[in-house]
Amino acid sequence: MQSSASTGIGCVAGFVACLLGSFFLLPVVIFGGGNADQAAAGQLNTGAVPALYLPWVLKAGAMCDAIPAPLIAAQIEQESGWNPNAKSPAGAQGISQFMPGTWPTWGRDDDGNGKADPFDAGDAIMAQGRYDCSHADLMAGYLKQGLVHGPLIDLVLASYNAGAGAVLSAGGVPDNGETPNYVKVINALIAKYTKALEDSGAVPAGQRLAAPLREKALITSPYGGKRPSSAYGYHTGIDFGVGLGTPVHAAGPGTVTFAGWNSAYGNRIVIRHPQQDGKSVESTYNHLFSLSVSKGDTVGVGQVIAATGNTGNSTGPHLHFEVLYGGQFTDPGPWIGLN
Repeated sequence: MQSSASTGIGCVAGFVACLLGSFFLLPVVIFGGGNADQAAAGQLNTGAVPALYLPWVLKAGAMCDAIPAPLIAAQIEQESGWNPNAKSPAGAQGISQFMPGTWPTWGRDDDGNGKADPFDAGDAIMAQGRYDCSHADLMAGYLKQGLVHGPLIDLVLASYNAGAGAVLSAGGVPDNGETPNYVKVINALIAKYTKALEDSGAVPAGQRLAAPLREKALITSPYGGKRPSSAYGYHTGIDFGVGLGTPVHAAGPGTVTFAGWNSAYGNRIVIRHPQQDGKSVESTYNHLFSLSVSKGDTVGVGQVIAATGNTGNSTGPHLHFEVLYGGQFTDPGPWIGLN
């Protein structure tokens, strides 16, 4: 990583108004499994993390909503391959690869051994969490001002690798021959460190599509009606409030027709499913943290395609799920078994 300025920090969760309106909780709990503690841990695949470092990854991943534990773990693998004694030719040190000039700003004696040391894994991983969370706030502020563009997580990772100044100068991920690949590799590794969930591989009887989540979730905003903020008008889908990094599943078999960035929806996936009653069927998944599929991919029902996030015009981590029938938005509830 490189040293960087850390001024101008704002608030990640509040940097833009939600395209789909502010959340309001409905007393509806859907889908099974999970609990609040698991959600806070970001659905980490604990078996993929070396046991010695697991407590620190969980702690660092609970510092802020923008940086969940699977991201912390994926970043460590890319930085050092989990080697606490790693040294780079550029002088970066330890499991999280802090530069000597940057370490004093972020390093603390988190493991309580009397010294703050980048070669102490606990100290380094917690410093990594602090750095990432702080720069998530910083990049969110830049996004709000229109100074940078792209997914927030990509900007944070680029800042860790190249420095916040380089990201600001480039207006996004700098094309310096190293940072774009760094960001790409870590995004791909996130799936490895996200807890896998079993699925039956079939749409449940009596439903047209399967639920896109397997974790406990609240409907934070229903389909249709007048929104709490009238500026956003009719709500075209259902919002499910879940922790950042929750696995998102394909609601049915089909082909991915879009997988990428949208200025309003953030990271977004659109799947075209087989026709029903002679009409086209599409499902969309929005404000995602990371994507596990690409345009043109064929997916099966229940396949993990992404992780929930807070990208685009969003006020907090959630999944905005839509169904289009015959090219028109329709209430997803009856399609996935919600009455």
